[in-house]
Amino acid sequence: MRHSHILKLLLTGGLALPMLAGPALANPVILFDLNSGKVLQHQDAFKRWYPASLSKLMTAYVTFRAIAAGEVQLDSPIKVTKHSAGEPPSKMGFKPGSVMRLDNALKMMLVKSANDIAMAIGENIGGSQAGFAVRMNAEAARLGMTGTHFVNPNGLFSPEQYTTARDLALLVMAIRKEFPQYAPWFSIEGLAVGKKAISNYNLLIGRYPGADGMKTGFVCPSGFNMIGSATRNGRTLVAVVLGEKSAISRAETAARLLDQGFATPDPNWLTVAAMPSYGDTMSPNDMHDEICRKKAPHEQSEAAPPVAAKGADVPKSSYQEKLDHVPTLVAVGLGGATGPAPKAMLDQGGQEYADVPLPSWRPDIPAPKGAEPAVVGQATAVQGDQLVKAAN
Repeated sequence: MRHSHILKLLLTGGLALPMLAGPALANPVILFDLNSGKVLQHQDAFKRWYPASLSKLMTAYVTFRAIAAGEVQLDSPIKVTKHSAGEPPSKMGFKPGSVMRLDNALKMMLVKSANDIAMAIGENIGGSQAGFAVRMNAEAARLGMTGTHFVNPNGLFSPEQYTTARDLALLVMAIRKEFPQYAPWFSIEGLAVGKKAISNYNLLIGRYPGADGMKTGFVCPSGFNMIGSATRNGRTLVAVVLGEKSAISRAETAARLLDQGFATPDPNWLTVAAMPSYGDTMSPNDMHDEICRKKAPHEQSEAAPPVAAKGADVPKSSYQEKLDHVPTLVAVGLGGATGPAPKAMLDQGGQEYADVPLPSWRPDIPAPKGAEPAVVGQATAVQGDQLVKAAN
């Protein structure tokens, strides 16, 4: 096939190997070989999409780079600020001032998808949310993620935070190739926080043969996003799936793509990095009404729905069932941070900035209008409770 014909297919969104052809997909996807970077299948790979918690992969990557640069160590303290503690679920719910090791914080962020911990990592490594976002965008630009922009480290919705399936593929390759030592963290089956067990939101882990990563994401405007990777016979494939309608369907779609890929030899095809842009790359797709207006509140969550009752008309998915083995849990928690504080949290004199509460109005004098303290919400772990009930 001549290069001009390949380019034409790319520009029309038609690049898909015939042997991988299956049911038509209605949302952006890309399937690629991690080692070679060759694209096996794609659709709307340059379509602008809200990343949701897939943003946490960039948070991890920036942090890995900071560790490599000597800015911070795995045992460095990550302190929960008032701002990070006020982030909405999914969250760990630690109180402001709580301190944990950086490696434990990263595991909580990647497995539990904890928004409060992701924000704490960003503020500690970058000095502030805005400062960390600058670093996220700098890394995105360096990696060639031309359709991506970040404003926060946890992926909570902002119209200015967007990415593409192709850009996420570039990020995955950078993480897995530059920092293979952290690969086991993406395949953790669950966490043990005291007596509480928290399962991974990635339903491929422990269920799909060879599954070894990487991350899920959900906000109403994005739908259910997922990056799933698996390794068989030394070959690692990665499926990026955006905009699915449930936690179950995103796992099933990723698994189907991976199945098709493992059944196909590595093609002599274009790589992720070499793909020319095609299609509408500027208009974001907002799924809020479709995903959240038509779903019950318990379905508006990263957690998988409860297992279907026996005799129910709705067929039970294999990704809705409990694991067929006792999950391996990794213990995490507070304390143990004996390493140096992140450099961004130190001033020029080497002193930590104080994270003290703002002064409130004297109780014996009526507060002027607008002086009331802001309510930042209660520190809970609602989605974590849902996940434990659903998947354990």
